[in-house]
Amino acid sequence: MLREIDPSDRRRMAQAMGDSRGASTADLYRSSREAHSKIRSKRSRNSGLVYVFLETGKALKITQTPYALFISFDRSVVEEFRFGEMRMISIGEIEAQRVTGWEGQQLVVETLDKDGMKLTERFDLADGGKTLHRQITFRTKKLEEETIVQVFDKAD
Repeated sequence: MLREIDPSDRRRMAQAMGDSRGASTADLYRSSREAHSKIRSKRSRNSGLVYVFLETGKALKITQTPYALFISFDRSVVEEFRFGEMRMISIGEIEAQRVTGWEGQQLVVETLDKDGMKLTERFDLADGGKTLHRQITFRTKKLEEETIVQVFDKAD
């Protein structure tokens, strides 16, 4: 289960998303598909949209195979992260390049949109596997970064 997110972290991430034009604080905590449909009609076609690939949830279910990690967010959306992948991904007409791999014990997922906005997610276990840390970093076209860490506790 997700531990409470500090309000200042919410504001920092909302600002980073706002730098990609068309995002709002609520979009960070909405599923990417909902955010995409909400902003689709409002945004200009040349705005950064990498944030629509960010899935969030209060409860995660993680399944690992020898080739991929599957994360279910609140039982509604499942993300597949293939180890060593480098491919184009899309949600509707929005496309981005995704690279996934291991850096030591961290699974690192980098998503880059056509306008240079970058989303980096780092997943690692702590406390003997009882806690999952998810570090989320947004990088703007100006190479400015904002990072928050979400902490999930293992359900009993």
